[in-house]
Amino acid sequence: MTCLDRRDLGLLLLRLSTGGVLVAHGTQKLFGWFGGHGLEGTGQFMESVGYAPGRASATASGLAEAGGGALLALGLATPAAGAAAAGAMAGAAAVHVPNGFFAQEGGYEYAATLGLTGASLAITGPGRLSLDHVLGHTVNRGWMVPAALGVTAAATAVIVGLRTRRLRRRQEGEQEALFEE
Repeated sequence: MTCLDRRDLGLLLLRLSTGGVLVAHGTQKLFGWFGGHGLEGTGQFMESVGYAPGRASATASGLAEAGGGALLALGLATPAAGAAAAGAMAGAAAVHVPNGFFAQEGGYEYAATLGLTGASLAITGPGRLSLDHVLGHTVNRGWMVPAALGVTAAATAVIVGLRTRRLRRRQEGEQEALFEE
């Protein structure tokens, strides 16, 4: 094998494994597969952690994970696929940040790893063993990488910011008054 063949095979394995994990997580949210809670249960959870409306948040998250993961695995529209995965995982990481870094403590390590892998694949590209390569990279142009990552970063910042504001308001509403009137 030449170096290029090894690189392409490595990218294929990375895309298949990351994409497969994301598809599984997304279908848990969307359909309740693999022990998931479907849109209803995931929507209730999303609402409880500050993403509102819950059902719409569960749908968006599930589609970003399942859709982005499937596209990553196929190596199709890789900039958009990697950006979708990165955005979904940034939203998930925001939920886990208070628990620290390590996953065994409920931390954000797992979400960060999946998100950074998605972003890395968006930047690196899918390699020759991909549908993007077969289709002549019509949906994998150089300009699409900063566009997809930039739009996703902006949207994610707004969504996570709104969540933070909701949580802050909720916490302020739960605090007892310091002084009685």
